[in-house]
Amino acid sequence: MQLYNTLSAEERAELIEQAGENRLTLSFYAYAKIENPQQFRDDLFLAWDALGALGRTYVAHEGINAQMSVPASKFDAFRDTLEQYDFMKGIRLNVAVEQDDLSFLKLTVKVRNKIVADGLNDATFDVTNKGIHLKAKEFNTILEDPNTVVVDFRNHYESEVGHFVGAITPDVDTFRESLPIIKDQLEDIKEEKNLVMYCTGGIRCEKASAYFKHHGFKNVYQLEGGIIEYTRQVKAEGLESKFIGKNFVFDHRLGERITDDIISNCHQCGKPCDTHVNCANEACHLLFIQCDECAEQMHGCCSDECLDIIQLPVEEQKRLRQGVQKGNLVFKKGRSEALKFQKERAATGDIKAVKVSAVTQIRKKQVVRKVLIGIAQHYFTKVGVGQFIVDKEINVGDKIAIVGPTTGDERLTIEKMMVNGAEVSVANKGDKMTMELSFRIRKNDQLYKIID
Repeated sequence: MQLYNTLSAEERAELIEQAGENRLTLSFYAYAKIENPQQFRDDLFLAWDALGALGRTYVAHEGINAQMSVPASKFDAFRDTLEQYDFMKGIRLNVAVEQDDLSFLKLTVKVRNKIVADGLNDATFDVTNKGIHLKAKEFNTILEDPNTVVVDFRNHYESEVGHFVGAITPDVDTFRESLPIIKDQLEDIKEEKNLVMYCTGGIRCEKASAYFKHHGFKNVYQLEGGIIEYTRQVKAEGLESKFIGKNFVFDHRLGERITDDIISNCHQCGKPCDTHVNCANEACHLLFIQCDECAEQMHGCCSDECLDIIQLPVEEQKRLRQGVQKGNLVFKKGRSEALKFQKERAATGDIKAVKVSAVTQIRKKQVVRKVLIGIAQHYFTKVGVGQFIVDKEINVGDKIAIVGPTTGDERLTIEKMMVNGAEVSVANKGDKMTMELSFRIRKNDQLYKIID
């Protein structure tokens, strides 16, 4: 009985491509009393693995929290696996605003002490005494009430690229940090104001609303389904979006665009930008915001030190990062001293948004220098090889650029390439071409030929 992944991410990506089937990215959660989380976990893994479902799920005695990628044709069957449990009958599945067939490449179901690390002692208050749930239209209405205080219960790297207008956005790295900060900040108004809270999918507010009611806040509300469900309702009902910018997500996309407003800046040059990347130095992997120009200049790195490292032979890079633990830095963007344009954070304040069209002008000079000739399909980590579907002829010796939201803008000269397992000097339209790369690429990265 297989209860764990046996395929690598690269092998899974290949199978997804061969299947040629659209997938849905979705999330859901439910608080419930689960007697045997390990058995629950194993049952879910077996049911989901049979459907080709992928993603990251945490289960605990208190419930389930999941972010998944499911074949579109198996959506109903996937829902059936949930509704076998009474506490998940009729459960809301938050479907992503933007779809990506490779949002998740492994099925991970883990047993945890809690489904969200909130740092709370649940025995000290009634976790079922939650705030009033608001749909998008109701949420928009209450935001117009001058007696309302709206709080973003996400982390600083999430709210920096997108949030509701006028929201309090705590400068915190974790959810548990925000609870006492907000409690102390709003102590004097807890009996008079409407405390309205939101997060990505709603799960953080489920516990937070009960926590604040326990501490004497009289009028507590929460956005039902979080930003994801709010956006769906706004589009379906033709409402004005009070959320501006991007919604940060925790799969490889790192963000879904909600409106054309850009409210953040590149951490390296200060230009308007809301593209999150992870540092190209695998031993660093710091999450930060980087524009196309800085990505080109820094080759996707966050610092000169990391830039020096990625130019070393791959084996030397692996040797240097052996035993290095950087997991606690991955989402602490803006914390590195190497990033010179860290945004000044304030709890509230005027939002100076720049429209996407304006930022496009900044990047125009790069567009006219390149011709699109292909699209990335896979990156095979173990051998450092990238795979592309070629749309126009490409030759050994051509200067190329590989561009993507996470990859950045990498420049190189083709020294060697393969088509159908054989070394070639020319790849033609329709060929599946591979070549060795010293950096990781993602599916749908664009392959350009540099023409000047």
